[in-house]
Amino acid sequence: MAGLAIAGCSKARAPDDRALATENSAEIEPPTLPATGAANGVNWASFKQRFMADDGRIVDNGNGGVSHSEGQSYGLLLSQAAGDRAAFDKILAWTEAKLARRDVALYVWRYDPRAANPTADRNNATDGDLLIAYALAKAANKWREPRYAARSRAIVDAIGTRLVKTVGGRMLLLPGLDGFSTAARTTINPCYYVWPALDLFAKTGNAAVWRRVITDGEALIAAARFGAHRLPTDWIDVSNTGAVAPAADKPPRFGFDAIRVPLFASVSGRSALIEPIRTWWRSMPAEQIPAWIDVVSGQVAEYPLSVGGRAVVSRTLGTHAPNTLATDYYAAALQCLAAAFP
Repeated sequence: MAGLAIAGCSKARAPDDRALATENSAEIEPPTLPATGAANGVNWASFKQRFMADDGRIVDNGNGGVSHSEGQSYGLLLSQAAGDRAAFDKILAWTEAKLARRDVALYVWRYDPRAANPTADRNNATDGDLLIAYALAKAANKWREPRYAARSRAIVDAIGTRLVKTVGGRMLLLPGLDGFSTAARTTINPCYYVWPALDLFAKTGNAAVWRRVITDGEALIAAARFGAHRLPTDWIDVSNTGAVAPAADKPPRFGFDAIRVPLFASVSGRSALIEPIRTWWRSMPAEQIPAWIDVVSGQVAEYPLSVGGRAVVSRTLGTHAPNTLATDYYAAALQCLAAAFP
C-alpha cells in the first residue's frame, strides 16, 4: 500500500493506488486457468489457484507482487468459509512467520519480496488485523481448535487497547498504530469498520468497548456523507471537536477503499447506513458506474468499476453479479468476499 504522508505525522500508511491496479495492468502475470466455468468461477478454489503461492502468501499481482495483512486475512477468511483447512493453516503459518509483530499481537501491514527488508515499515493495518482475528474465531468454531481461538483473543485485545481512541466524543477505530493523529485531527478509514467482525467481538471479550465502537462507528459513517450524492470518502478526518470532513491530505473520493463500506454494511444487515450509496448506484447501469467520484468537484473516473466493484454493487443491491473471476487480486478479492459472506 503506497505510503502517503499526513501533515505533522512521522509515519503513515495509506491504501494502494488502485487506479494503477486494474485488471489489465498487473505487473506479475497470473497463471493461466482453463477457460471453463469452474475455473473462472467466483470461489475460493479459483482464487487460491490464481493468487496463493505455495508457501501460503497471497500475492497482490496489481502492485508488484507484494503481500498485505489485508490479503492474508482475505485468504484466511475465504479458505475457512470453504472448509479448506490445509490452505488455512498454510496461510496462517506464513502470516505468523512473516508479518506477526513480536511486541504486540498485530501484524506488519506490507511485505515486499523485492526489498532487502521486506517488512521495513512495521506499522499495522487495522482492517487486516480485524479480519485475521475474525477468520481465526470462525475457524476455531468450525474445527474446534483452541489455538486459533487463543490467537484471535490476543489480536482482539490488542486492537481494543491500542487502536481504539476517543476523539470528539466518539470512540474511534484507528487505521494503524502510527501516523493517523495530529494535535487537531485524527484520520479514519471508514472501510476499516468490518461490521461482521466487530459484531462478533461485541459478543466476546470486552463487550462494552466493542458495543461502543460499533455505535459510534455507525454514527461516524452516517455523518460521513459528502457532496451532492452524500457519499463517504476513502479517508475522513475527525477533528478534536467531533467535526467530520474528507481527509485533508487525500483525494476526496468515494473510491477504491470506500467500495468496501457498502460491502461490510450490507453483509451485516446495515443497509440503511448506506442508503445514499444504494441510491446513487441505482441511478445508472452497473457497467457504467465510475470507479470513483470526487465528492467535492463531482469529477468521476474515466473508467468504470472493476468486476470486483460490480460484485459489491450486486451484493448491495441484490442484483446479478459477474461470474468470471478477475485477473487482478483486489478485484477478485472483492468478488469472492461478496460471495462468501452469508
